[in-house]
Amino acid sequence: MSPHDVRIRPAVEADWPALWPLWHAVVAAGDTYPYDPDTTHEAGKARWLAPPPHETWVAELPRPDAEGDQMVGTYQLRPNQPHLGDHVANAGFMVAPAARGHGIGRALGRHCLARAAEVGYRAMQFNLVVATNTASIALWRSLGFTRIGTVPKAFRHLTLGDVDAHILHRFLTDLPD
Repeated sequence: MSPHDVRIRPAVEADWPALWPLWHAVVAAGDTYPYDPDTTHEAGKARWLAPPPHETWVAELPRPDAEGDQMVGTYQLRPNQPHLGDHVANAGFMVAPAARGHGIGRALGRHCLARAAEVGYRAMQFNLVVATNTASIALWRSLGFTRIGTVPKAFRHLTLGDVDAHILHRFLTDLPD
């Protein structure tokens, strides 16, 4: 599995059956997203494949021994706030558990930063990066994000209890290579 082989493209409604197992596995773990771990198939679809200005993208890798591609990640790009705050982007990322540690998150992150700049966002802010999600925090720092705050005990982690959450920010000028 190589991030160089990953294909990132806009999601379409027909992707949801392949995307749902990945999305559900991440949400049901209860360690990174505030969504209800028991979110239904239809409610998950409505949230993740939301209409514009939301954009959902998927990452796929070719399957060497089968037809079609394997869905290994996804992100959703959206305004962080409405109207007078809509020049700052927000995004959510998910990588399939079996695909973690292979550069898929980094490929999605870089793609998302470039896409956000392309459509006119001037900055990106993450409002709830769970403090125990050290891999994610390391990735975002390596991509130029700065922690601008910590909200104490803002996330009810399913196995660790109440943990802190960080707010991360970066401007979209001078994007990393």
